[in-house]
Amino acid sequence: TRDHRRSAKYIKYLTEEIDAVSGVLKDSRQASSLHWGGGTPTFLSHHEMRLLMDAFNAKFERLPGFESAIEVDPRTAEPGLMDFLAELGFNRLSMGVQDFDPDVQKAVHRIQSETLTRRVMAEARKAGFRSINLDLIYGLPKQTLDGFNATLDRVIALDPDRIALYRYAHLPQIFKPQRQIAESDLPSGETNLQILTLAVGRLVRAGYLYIG
Repeated sequence: TRDHRRSAKYIKYLTEEIDAVSGVLKDSRQASSLHWGGGTPTFLSHHEMRLLMDAFNAKFERLPGFESAIEVDPRTAEPGLMDFLAELGFNRLSMGVQDFDPDVQKAVHRIQSETLTRRVMAEARKAGFRSINLDLIYGLPKQTLDGFNATLDRVIALDPDRIALYRYAHLPQIFKPQRQIAESDLPSGETNLQILTLAVGRLVRAGYLYIG
């Protein structure tokens, strides 16, 4: 939704669930990790994010080495956001890149420059985030082997700690925004396999550990 009025009701229900779950757990309310994802959690206002984190902290004890991760859309990450998230206790960050090729970005209606991505990563490092993940997607419209190879050049130069590489699932009957994508622009199965093979090989040679 783009309706910010819905988030207040969502936060209310979620804090009630935190109370209910913590009540059942009783004395075993120690947490080793926390993940805010499944979209763009930073849709929430700063006030709402603080309310939610306060509700969690009131009911759960963070164990040593606690990992607190959040997914962020760089296109909506204003300067200062990384400092605020670090203040809330987040120490791991995941961002979508998908592909840096401008033709691919136009085809999926997601324009995101390398400069913007680099700026958010730098701010996260400065704020003390100890791990940064970048999401890449293969199988997108207008993708080519050469184009994705160039994206890999730029991603490897950004030096993220982790890379998640996903296969695009074209399901326009379920996801309405995908109906804007011309199926004729999608790469063939053979091209997808070549891109995946290329990506795995290059990332392993760059020092990344392939974990499946």
